[in-house]
Order: sequence, then C-alpha cells, then structure tokens
Amino acid sequence: MRSQPYIRIPFRSGCKLSSKAIVDTLIGELTARNLPSGSRLPPLRVVAHQLHVSKNTVAMAYTELAARGMISPDGTRGYFIARQPTVATDRDTYDVPSIRMLDAPPERLKSAGSLRQPLIDIGNVFIDRELLPLERIGQCFRSVLKQPGLHYMYDTQGHRPLREIIAARLTKRGLHAKSEWVITTTGSQQGLDVCTRALEKKSLATENPSYGIAKRLFEMNGLRTTGLPINPFEGIDLGLWEKQVTRARASAIYLTTNFQNPTGYSYSSSELHGIIDICRRLNVGIIEDDWGSDMLPYSEYRTPLRALAGSHVVYLNSFTKKLLPSLRTGYVLADDKSLPILLDAKRTGTLGTPTLIEATLFEFIDRGYYDQHLKELQRELDIRYQNCLRLLAALMPETVRWAKPGGGPVLWLELPKAIDLQRLRDRLLKKGVSINLDTENWFFGRPHLHGIRIGFAFLPPHRMQKGVEILAHAVRQEIGGAL
Repeated sequence: MRSQPYIRIPFRSGCKLSSKAIVDTLIGELTARNLPSGSRLPPLRVVAHQLHVSKNTVAMAYTELAARGMISPDGTRGYFIARQPTVATDRDTYDVPSIRMLDAPPERLKSAGSLRQPLIDIGNVFIDRELLPLERIGQCFRSVLKQPGLHYMYDTQGHRPLREIIAARLTKRGLHAKSEWVITTTGSQQGLDVCTRALEKKSLATENPSYGIAKRLFEMNGLRTTGLPINPFEGIDLGLWEKQVTRARASAIYLTTNFQNPTGYSYSSSELHGIIDICRRLNVGIIEDDWGSDMLPYSEYRTPLRALAGSHVVYLNSFTKKLLPSLRTGYVLADDKSLPILLDAKRTGTLGTPTLIEATLFEFIDRGYYDQHLKELQRELDIRYQNCLRLLAALMPETVRWAKPGGGPVLWLELPKAIDLQRLRDRLLKKGVSINLDTENWFFGRPHLHGIRIGFAFLPPHRMQKGVEILAHAVRQEIGGAL
C-alpha cells in the first residue's frame, strides 16, 4: 500500500538551519493556514537532505512541534499536521473569485435512463459501426507503432506523407492542391475554428439552418453571423442571399456544399456559380466544408467550389464520419496567401496534431484500403438511403414530405406546422426512439422549416424500419390530436 504523499514546505534550501529555525518556519506556515490539517509532513531524511542538516536536528524540531500540539506522529507513517492545530489566525477561507466566463448553452436532451432497451436514434449523422473498417485500421496502427522515429515527433502542419497523399488525391479530382498548402486538423471542426480565428474582419454569413456546433463556434469566437436561408425542397434564393450578405458586410461565407447538415441538401451547379458571382461582386471570401463530396453512390464526385472558384477558397474536409469517428482527422487546404496565418492559428491552439494517428491514416490510404472502403460504404449508403425512402413513402401520412438528397447520411423530414415538435420528441422517447431536435442551435431567428433530421446511415435496416414505424405512428397521433 502506498504511503500518503507529503506536502511541500518552503524551507530555505542550501542554508544551514537550526531546529529552532525549522520550528519557526513551520509555525509561520501554520499561522498563515498554508498547511492543510491532516496532511503529511516530509520525512526526516527528506528535510535533512534539503537543508543540509542532520536527521537529529529535524527530529528535534518535529518533537518540539508535536509537544505544542501542532503536529502528531503516526507510528511508522510519519508526522502529520494536527487536525486542529493550536494556531491563532484571522484567515477564514481559501476561496478566490471565480473566473468570469460565458454562459453555457441550454443543456441538450439526455437519453432517458429509465428505458429498458437502447434508444433507436433515427437522427444520428454518423455511420453504422458495422460499416467501419476496424480490423484494417487496427493493422495499420500496429504497423505504425513498430516504425522508429514516430513516437517523439509531431509536425505543426501535419504528418508530411499524409499531407502529400491528400494533395495528390485532391489534384486528381480537379483541385489545385499542393502538400505545402495542406494543414491537418482534429476533424473539420478544428479546421473551421482555425479559419474563423484567423479572420481579420469578424463578420460571417452561413447557411440557415446551420451545422449547430459550427454556429456555436462562431458565437464563441465573437463573430457577427448572418444566416442565409436554405430550403432542401426549393434550394436557395440567390437574390436574397446577396442582399443579406451586403447588409451584413460579411467578410466570408461558410458553406457545406454537399450533404449539408442538418438538411442533407447539396448545391446545384447553377447555385455554385451564382454564389461565386456574388462573392466576386461583393469581394467576399469563401470557406467551403466539403466533408460529404465522396459519399455518393457509384463513386460519383461532386465538383466543389474550390475547383470552380480558384485556390483562394479555403477548403475543409474530414475523414471522421466516413472512416472512424474517433480518429478525428481532417484538413484545411489553403494557398500561399492564407497558409501562414492559418498555420499560426493552429500552432497557437494545439501546437500539433497526433503523428501516430496521422501516420496510421496515411498507411490506410497508401495500402489502398481507403478507396476500397469508400466503394463498399457508398454501396451500403445507397441501399440504406433507398430503404429509408421506401419506408417513408409507405408509412408517413400524406401531409408529411421529405427531401431526396441522392446520397450521404441524412435527409430532412418536414412535418405539418400543427405538430408540436417537443411533444413529438417526448412521445417518441417513451417508445424508445430518439430524434435530434436542435432547433435553437440550427436556426438563426425564427425557423423557416418545421421538421427533423433523419439519419439513415446509422441504423441497420431492421432497426431503421422499427424506428420509422414508431415515428410515423407518433406523427399520425400528433396530427389527429391537432385536429
């Protein structure tokens, strides 16, 4: 059994001290209430070594303090500060003022602990664990751990081989990319944080509804953020967007161009070109989050804004949701102008990202595992997407409609305005189904959509069917109650 750690006493080391000087030092510390009651004093040999005195000198001091009732011996365990040392003091508390911090957002809904079975989460944006290549990632991890030279190093910009292979892949897809422009990040969330902290003018426009945690990030970084309405059934109103960007005097626009969260919407080619024209006219930059561009079936690929609008577009992407969430690896593609400040922003916040994880990801891609995984994932996502559409068509009332994003992991389910979403959520929880109802974090101002996100990639087909059946029944009950 380990002995209790001893407290540190500010003896003047390097000087010859008498037993009286040791007593006076300890009395001073006790008077100032700097030594908590019940704490263990340093052993005799430790103090003797520190002060260059004999153990007998320290023992005499401890004996004197014990006689005064300030410390007490405890057999072979040593000496301890008395529980109520007889020392007069005017100091009553150790409290200091708390740090003044921002208010936390309202607590999110927690899973009901009383449910006997796991919740069927039909709003989750992640991929089913059964579709993740865990064994092959494990092989790469074991291989990397055997490689010399990786255990004590990190590169602020990111593991060079990974940056090189990312740049090569992007070049094949029509983007102007160099490894020198790639900065690895802890997911695209850190990439977005780096970008927003580096903005000279703290004014940003983004989609409404928006990715909720990005919206919160903008708020914490002190950005004035303007929401640009997006409707998964109607697309976007470019004329309205231009007016709002002009009015807000935004310095940049942040967009998720493929499978936007939470709506699942992907921009059309005409919309992308319209956005480019707006940004050119208004001298506004673009931050593009392209996390979903390679989640289409049949290995299709949507052209990102970076390929259409040039290398000044700051491009974000991530392996997180497509490969393994806990890897938390993404990247920023910058250019010569933006690279220095973005790299400085990353260095200031984290110094560097984990080399072992990045080396593992490089090996996974270099072995060809990633491309094989994507093909298998795309096929399975399309199966689950088509299955979700069939379930919704078969089970939902006529007054409910849903978007058809063509792929990805999520779609938007629009419900009649008469349905109380909070009450629907509570009704579903009682039946063991969870929905994501993050309206406050998704929307800027009053929501122009009234619905929920459906995550069709997270659940296996039989669980998805059960979840949609329960959801459809609850929706019908809510509609009937509202009549």
